[in-house]
Amino acid sequence: MSNPDSISRRDFVRGAAATAASISAMSFITPWARAVDEGNPLFRISLAEWSINKRIRGAEKPEMTNLDFPAFARECEIDAVEYVNQLWMDKARDMAYLKDLKKRCDDHGIYSNLIMCDHEGNLGDPDDKKRMEAVENHKKWADAAKFLGCKTIRVNAHSEGTWDEQKKLAADGLVKLAEYCTPLGLNVVVENHGGLSSHGRWLSEVMMLANNPHIGTLPDFGNFRVDSVGKGKSKTDVWYDRYLGVHELMPFAKAVSAKTHEFDDKGNEIHTDYMKMMRIVLSHGYRDWVGIEYEAGDEKAGIIKTRDLLRRVRDELMDEFKA
Repeated sequence: MSNPDSISRRDFVRGAAATAASISAMSFITPWARAVDEGNPLFRISLAEWSINKRIRGAEKPEMTNLDFPAFARECEIDAVEYVNQLWMDKARDMAYLKDLKKRCDDHGIYSNLIMCDHEGNLGDPDDKKRMEAVENHKKWADAAKFLGCKTIRVNAHSEGTWDEQKKLAADGLVKLAEYCTPLGLNVVVENHGGLSSHGRWLSEVMMLANNPHIGTLPDFGNFRVDSVGKGKSKTDVWYDRYLGVHELMPFAKAVSAKTHEFDDKGNEIHTDYMKMMRIVLSHGYRDWVGIEYEAGDEKAGIIKTRDLLRRVRDELMDEFKA
């Protein structure tokens, strides 16, 4: 990300202020919220592979590989997985590997929802050649996603320049990638994942500029650190309000990331009010997969706590959001 002054602090403050009133006054039960079929849950729970990245990337000896992910998800009583490409970076075009992975999913009754793609270049790179290289680099993951039965790939929208310059560059890269993914039946979604992409207003403006039904967002409940300013002990992080950010991104959401770190003795996440956050998610009519992304100590224990929290919140909100 460029110097924060180059994107105008006024834009940052104005973007937050312009929508703060709307979220505080919004009705959580909106007229466009889709009816829930009798007996079906408001949303389904999936598992993001980053939750077990330490098991796979073990400093000395990995405890498991990406191929073990489907079985692990089933152990956790979770029905769908969300892969992270950097945990099997050299396998995107390995058909024997992909067939093995798909068979393991089928054997355990696991649905492959999406692949999260990193380290393939910046889709908003100001250099035209590098931006097109990034588009090309993502295509192999789109092919792998199609083979595995996914409906989405998650990408990043990193760029450089002013607020508007970055917005135009990111939209351009996303549209060009979507031209390849759309015939495959795949969505291209952007996560709030650092830099301006963690500014809810900016990313929502990227979506409006791209104006493509196959391009959307993956709101993450925790990734709203826009920048760090200062040096040494005086260095501080600049955060965007997570509830406001999710509210701004949900109109374009095709997936949701339920980030968790720590829990109190009642099973509530201490950094995010899950009742408040899931009300925002559901108020926008979202009725799809919500992916667990636990980032702290005991991975399996944290995943189970997140799963149970989502189940409890879903039960408590069922009557509120039924047709």
